[in-house]
Order: sequence, then structure tokens, then C-alpha cells
Amino acid sequence: MKKYLQEYLNLLKFVKSYRGMLLLAVLCMGVSTLFEGISLGMIIPLSDRILTNKEIIIPGDLPAFLNTLIQKANSTKPLTFLKLMVMSLPLLFLAKGVFIFIQDYLMNIIGQGVIKEVRNSLYVKFQELSLDFYSRSRTGELMSRITNDVNVITNSISYALKDLIFESMKVVLFAFLSFYIGFKISWILPLIAFVIFPLIMFPVIKLGKRIKKFAVEIQKKIADLNSLMAETIQGAYIVKAFCRENYEIERFKEINHQYYRFMLKTVKRTLVLSPLTEFIGVLGTVCILWIIGREVIEGRLSFGVFGAFLAFLLSMIRPLKKLSNVHAINQRALAASERIYTILEEEPQVVELPEAEEIKEFKDKIEFRDVWFKYSREDDCVLRNINLEVKKGEAVALVGHSGAGKTTLVGFLPRFYDPFKGEVVIDGRNVKNFTLGSLRSLVSVVSQDTVLFNASIRDNIAYGKHDAGDKEVVEAAKKAHAYEFISTLPRKFDTMIGDRGLRLSGGEKQRLAIARAILKDAPILILDEATSQLDSVSEQLIKEALYTLMEGRTSFIIAHRLSTVQRADKIIVLEEGQIKERGNHAQLTAADTLYKKLYSLQFE
Repeated sequence: MKKYLQEYLNLLKFVKSYRGMLLLAVLCMGVSTLFEGISLGMIIPLSDRILTNKEIIIPGDLPAFLNTLIQKANSTKPLTFLKLMVMSLPLLFLAKGVFIFIQDYLMNIIGQGVIKEVRNSLYVKFQELSLDFYSRSRTGELMSRITNDVNVITNSISYALKDLIFESMKVVLFAFLSFYIGFKISWILPLIAFVIFPLIMFPVIKLGKRIKKFAVEIQKKIADLNSLMAETIQGAYIVKAFCRENYEIERFKEINHQYYRFMLKTVKRTLVLSPLTEFIGVLGTVCILWIIGREVIEGRLSFGVFGAFLAFLLSMIRPLKKLSNVHAINQRALAASERIYTILEEEPQVVELPEAEEIKEFKDKIEFRDVWFKYSREDDCVLRNINLEVKKGEAVALVGHSGAGKTTLVGFLPRFYDPFKGEVVIDGRNVKNFTLGSLRSLVSVVSQDTVLFNASIRDNIAYGKHDAGDKEVVEAAKKAHAYEFISTLPRKFDTMIGDRGLRLSGGEKQRLAIARAILKDAPILILDEATSQLDSVSEQLIKEALYTLMEGRTSFIIAHRLSTVQRADKIIVLEEGQIKERGNHAQLTAADTLYKKLYSLQFE
């Protein structure tokens, strides 16, 4: 129980920003509950004074104000009571309806607000987390957290929390009235209630634990479905090229079937709660009805009081049924809440220091001092003992087999990663001393995996300089030799390129990425296979544009095509995470080096 309360309190943290609105909603619930109690209490004068013209009788000692109220009611004429009831009932139910509308509307505002804030918080966290987090997370699973899991929580807050408070108020009020009247009639009646209540709660708690367990599996299966859909939609070309449609369909069906099974198990246990609690409640009601009915027959209790007591008692069954459903909903919400908190509580590996300063410009040199790196403490080192000095304006090429650590090494400059050991220094200062925004403003990147957005060509080119004018965008496109194909498009720079630029060829996408880097005009360039998707003619044009762009800038060139690195000032050969060779093209081809072997292999 303690663990459940702690988990539920964590869930309610999402409502923290709406405490005032929640309090107002609770007040409305209290008023509407009170009105409902009054409307049920009217059964007493309706039965005893209006319909039968008899006296109201409640056995036992009553407080003075109740005795006075009963005496006054017994002395009032039935017609007077009827007039009062005819006038008051419409007003009573109108007021009750107004307060119910207000409480429901407020709870929906809270629920939708929670959706907005939790999704904003998750997306902000996604942007704050380091790249290592994405290397161990599935895209579909992250999408599931921000869509499905958030919806489950909102359902718990908008409806389950409202029902939890509202129906609990009803149970407390009706239980108090029932116990009060019942205790005046016989001490056995409250005893029966105290026995029945634990019998109702036992299956609720027992089944709730199973529902939460299945809810966790349901969330996992939804994440699996999202991941599979993301993979197969993005990789539709490969799926069709290798005729794997049926294979992917069977994979989807299998996961979907597992989701279906867990959903049915959850639904079965959720549905059985309501009739089970209702049946236990009716058993208690039958016992009570037998005892209290004899009191009415023997004249020790008026029929109106009996009717009101029975109404209060039966009115507790529906709230108890709702509360059992609330418990089931909350179990699913707690499972979703845990998954969301695992993201919100994730700590980024790359953190901006509180005392970090802005770096205005790059003046002298970049140094890698005894840099070691591994992705986690359990992994082996990807880079070992890297010592490298790059002066301003130099072009440094990084070559080596795939997996040698080339991309990871240049990732230290914009602090996509931090070294496990050692430091990266710009102008004599560790890059950790600079703010992330100012540091990354010094770096332009063209990656081997071209990332474009479902926006216009203009927006994609100006992504790194959003305030760029049309003239600057056009100039950058010309330098990247992208202007030629852009000018043939119907809407030219306003052309929407589709999801991930699917409407463009590989070479066209690469040229837009290069234009984006050109427009940013940063002093440090990272060209990670920048010409990998270009045909021979385009590659030669782009190489000339890049050579022009690299003049006066410090460039890091990662290339498997060694023809693109011959003009580099330094060539660094990486092998198994270590620098094996260094020098320029002439020096490395003059000796028996790994670089010479790679170069000869390509050109043979």
C-alpha cells in the first residue's frame, strides 16, 4: 500500500501546475455531492408527509436540532411540503447540474493541460539528452512514450482522478448518513457494513496488481509496434527490394497479437471488478434490508426514513463500482507514469557547466590531449590515447576502416560526446568551459547520413541561420551546386521536399546539406563523407566548392574515398581506436603504410 501511494503521488506531480484549478473542481464536487444527498433526503418527507400523511419516525436519541426539525416537519401540512418540493427540486437539480458541468470542465482543462505540459517536458528532455541516449533507444519506443503513455496518464487525471474524488465524497457522505441512521436502528447494521467493505476492497486490490503488470506489457507492445512501423515505413524501399513484405506482415501480426492478448487479460479483470463489487454490496444490502424491514413493519421506523436509508445505502454501490474501475485505470496510468519518469529522470552525459562562458571566436588551434572514449562503463574503449594538434586554417583528413572511431573523434568538438579520459582544447581552454550554444555555433557539419526536414528547400538550407535572406540562401545553393536542380522545380526554393527529403535524389539531398553548412559560415567544418552520395560529375563540382569553402577555415574531413583527402594538410590514419599514422599524402604514400595500402587498394 505504501508503495502504491508513493507511485500515485508521483503520478499526481503532473497536476502540480493546476493545484488551484483542482481545488476549485474539488469544491464543486463537494457542493454537487451535498445537493445529491439533499435530493435523496427528500424521500423522507415525500413518503411520510406527502404520500402517506404519517409522522417521520427515527428510533433512538437524536441531537436537539434534529428532534426540532422532525417535530416541525411532522406539524407541517402535506400540501405545504408538496409546494416546497415542487419549487425546490428543479432549482436543486439545476444547481447540481451547473456544478457538475463546472467540475467536469475544469478536470478536462487539467487533463488537456497535463497532456501539453508532459509532452513539452518530454520533448525538451529529448533535446537535452546526449547522443549516447539515442544510440541505445528505439525511435518507436520514444514516440510511444510521448503519445500513448501520455494519453493513458491524461485519462487517469481527467476521469479517474475526478471519479476518485467525486465518488469518494459520495461514499463518505452516504456511508455517514447510512451508518448514522443504521446505528440508531441496530448496532448490527454498521457491523455488517464493516464486514462488507473489506470484502469489496480485497478483489479490487488483488486484481489491480495484475492489471498493472499487464499494463506494463501493453505499453511495451505498443512501443514495439511503433518501432516496427517506424523501421518499415522508413525502410519501405529495402523491404520491397528484398521482397520481405510478408515477413514484416507476420512480425507485425505477432506483436499485435501479443498486444491483443494482454489487452484482453486487462479488460477481463477490469470488467469483472464491477459486477463482483456490486454482488458483494447487494449481499450486504439484503442482510440490512431484512433487519431494517422488520423495524418498519413493526412500526418502530417510518417508511420514509427506511426509503432514505435504503437510497443512501444503494447509492454507495455505483460509486464503489466506479472506484473499482478507477483503481484499474490508475494501475495502467502508474505503469505509463513509470515509463515517462525514466525519460524525465534520465541525466544527459554532456552537461553545460554553471560557470561556462561564451566563446566568441576561434583564434589559434585545437588540441586533443590523451583522449580516451567508451560509450558506457561496460564497453571497451572506442578511442585510445588520441593526441592531435590542429592549427587554425588546417585541413585534417581522418581515414581508416569503418568503426575505427573517426566520427566519434570529431564529435568531441561540438561536444556531442565528452571524453572518458583526457580533454579537447580550443585556444588553450577545455571545450567544457564554453556554453554549448556558443561552441556549436563555431561548427558546421555535413554528415554521411543526410538529415533533411519536411519543410521547404529554403527552410532546410537556412536551418543553421534562420534569419538569412533570400540572397544568402541562393548564394549558398549556387556554391553547393544545388541551384541548378532547384531552379528546375515548379516552386523552386519554396518546394516542399517531403519526409526526410524523399522527393529528392541522394545527390540532391547531399548538396542541400552542403548548402546548409555553407550558409552557416562557421570557422570549423566537419565533413563526414560529404561527397558519399554524389555521382562523379557532381562530386567533382562539390569538391571544388568545398575546397573554396575550406580556405581560411579549419576542416576535419572524414572520407572513405581517398581521392577527396589528397589535398589535406594532415592525414590521420585511425586503426582500432588509435592513431597509427600521420602525415600528408606524399609522406604516407612514400613509405610502406596502411594509408598507402588503402589508397592502392581503391585505385587498383
